[in-house]
This record gives sequence, C-alpha cells and structure tokens, in this order.
Amino acid sequence: MPGLNEQNSPPLTASEAAAKLDGCQYRDEGSRALFSHMRASALVAVYGASDDLVMLSGAINDELGASTIHLGQKGLIRNRCEEERCPYHAEELKGAATIEPLFAENGVTWSYRTAIPHETFRVMEDDEIYCQGIVFALSDIHQAMVKA
Repeated sequence: MPGLNEQNSPPLTASEAAAKLDGCQYRDEGSRALFSHMRASALVAVYGASDDLVMLSGAINDELGASTIHLGQKGLIRNRCEEERCPYHAEELKGAATIEPLFAENGVTWSYRTAIPHETFRVMEDDEIYCQGIVFALSDIHQAMVKA
C-alpha cells in the first residue's frame, strides 16, 4: 500500500497529536508533515520558546508574545487597531476563549491554563521537562467561550 499523506490520511485527534509530540526536544517540537496533518485535522499545538514566546502550530501557525491568547469561533483574535485600548478590539474580546501562558510555574518553564478541552504533551530540554504543551481542536473553542 502506498504511503499515506495528510491529504488522504484519516484526521488526527487531539490525543493522537499530543502523543506524537510527547517527549519531543525543545527547538525540534514536530515535523512539517505532523503540523501539516494537524492543520488538515483542525488541531493546534501550543508550546513555549525562549522566555517570552508562545508558538502555535497546526491549524493556527503563529509566534506570539507571552500574554493571554484570545480565540473566537474563527480562531485567533488579533487587535487590528493602532492603539492598545481600541473599543472595537475590546468588543471583539468579549466572550473569547483564552489560553494563559504560565512561565516558570508547575515545575516547568512553560505551561498553559485554558478552559478549552485539550490534551497535553511534554517538550524536553535534554532530560528535563521544558514545557507542558497543549493540543486542542478548533471545533472545541466554543466550549470555552464565555457567554457575553
């Protein structure tokens, strides 16, 4: 049987993706093929880099500062205004699901707090756990959205 690729492979679950990522090394968190398969499966991996970055890979591919991540039905919510206190952005954030990066808590450099249903995986730096990453499905964001 010819090798399957992400276009004709069955979709991954969050649990399967987290299992594939578990134990990966810092700065070598996953292959292009895995993140492509996660994108096709509408899954997102969240993990830390350095002391001030949050990486999102899969269905959302981005590098963010270490502040609270806001998600809506369509994914990542970004401030499109010139100023931080934009009333339009504030309105857009109402009810958003959040992922809170936790730096140097829980015995690891990075971990995350969210109400979005998710699975966890470990990113290693040599023999130490560097990060407790998460994998979630875009379709589960609505479960963590606050009724405004």
